[in-house]
Amino acid sequence: MKKLINDPADVVAETLAGFAAAHGDLVAVHTAPDYVTRAGGATSGKVGLVSGGGSGHEPLHAGFVGVGMLDAAVPGAVFTSPTPDQIAPAFQAADGGAGVLAIVKNYTGDVLNFETAAELAEAEDVTVRTVVVNDDVAVEDSLYTAGRRGVAGTVAVEKIAGAAAERGDDLDAVEAVAKKVVANVRTMGVALSACTVPHAGKPSFDLTDDEIEIGIGIHGEPGRHRIPMATADEITQMLLTPVVEDLRLQAGEQVLLLVNGMGGTPASELYIVYRRARQLLEERGVEVTRSLVGNYVTSLEMQGASVTVLRLDDELTALWDAPVHTTALRW
Repeated sequence: MKKLINDPADVVAETLAGFAAAHGDLVAVHTAPDYVTRAGGATSGKVGLVSGGGSGHEPLHAGFVGVGMLDAAVPGAVFTSPTPDQIAPAFQAADGGAGVLAIVKNYTGDVLNFETAAELAEAEDVTVRTVVVNDDVAVEDSLYTAGRRGVAGTVAVEKIAGAAAERGDDLDAVEAVAKKVVANVRTMGVALSACTVPHAGKPSFDLTDDEIEIGIGIHGEPGRHRIPMATADEITQMLLTPVVEDLRLQAGEQVLLLVNGMGGTPASELYIVYRRARQLLEERGVEVTRSLVGNYVTSLEMQGASVTVLRLDDELTALWDAPVHTTALRW
C-alpha cells in the first residue's frame, strides 16, 4: 500500500485538519465529535441541509458545505457511517429555526444512524426530515443496502435542494424538491481497479489486468457483472443504457449529464466517456442542457467512472443554475 498518510487511524482527523486550514473562509470544522459547518453558522429562518457518510468519497460531503448547498456535513471513518452522536450536533448547528432536511445515501448504517440522530435532535426541539438517495441502477440489493445504493446522484440532490433552501423555501417545499430529484436521477458505475482502504491495507476486491466490474458501488461492492476490458465507447454504452431505460427517457426531454470520476481516473478519460454518453443520448432525441464532469463522489483511488442522468424541467434547471459557493462546486 502506497498512500500519502501517516497512521491509518489518523486519516480522517488529519484530512479534516487540512481541510479546515485550507478553507477557513468557507467552513468550520468541529471535533469530538467530528462535523463540518458553514463558517458563518446557521442562517436564521433558512431550512438547514445536512448530509454525511463514510469518508473516502471526497469531495462528498464536506466539499459541498457552503452557500447554495449544505449547511453541515458529517464524516464517518473511511467507508463507515458517522455515528448518531456526530450527526445530532450537526443537525443542531444547521438549524436556523426553520427545520433541517437530512440527505442520506441509502446504506443501512447511514439510514439507521441518521434516524437515531433525528430522534435525538427532535428531543432538542429541532425538526428533522429525511430524504434517502437511491440512484444506483446497478443492483437492487447489496451487502450495504436494503434497496438501491445512493451514489453520484447525491450531488444533484444536494445542489438543487440547497438552492431551494437558499431562496427561502420552507421545509415542506425543500423536502418535496429533494424527493423530485431522487425520483428523476439514476446512476451506473464501472471499476477498472479496486481501491485500498487505509486500515485494511489491501485492495477491496480483485480484478485481473484484463477485467472490469460493471455496476460497482462506491465502497467496492460487487456490480452486475465482471467482464473483459472493453473500449471506452463500449463501456459507456453499458453504463448509460440501463440508466436511460430505468428513467424511461423519451425523445424531446432535457437532462443533466454528470460523468463522475471514482478518484483514480484522469480527466481526459472522463471527457471521452462524457462524449460518448452525450452522443448516445442525442441519438435517442434526448437533449443534454446541463453538464458536469469531474471527481465529485469518489472511492479513494479507484480507477473508474459513473454516469448519472437527471431528468430536468424548468424548476430543476433554475435551481441547478442558482449560485453556489463551496470548496468543490461553485458558480
